Amino acid sequence: METIRCGLTEEGIAVQEEYLGCEYIVIKALENGVTIIGLTRGAETKFHHTEKLDKGEIMVVQFTEHTSAMKIRGNAEITHRYGTTLSESSRR
Repeated sequence: METIRCGLTEEGIAVQEEYLGCEYIVIKALENGVTIIGLTRGAETKFHHTEKLDKGEIMVVQFTEHTSAMKIRGNAEITHRYGTTLSESSRR
């Protein structure tokens, strides 16, 4: 496992100098159409991958040297090293 060094810029923005190559999360769709969007790391954050899950489908995802964040849209159960989080659908 790689070490991770974090700090703050003068503007107070958190930066991570090295990535942790074994950080996985598990996403379980609780409804059809849950969207997972991978975001890049670096000077500019960009979308680099999207997936759609139907109810009951599970995806195991990993943070890498290219993926610094993920956006999850829809009702899903997200399991990570800190526990489990439930996302909510913005559809009304």
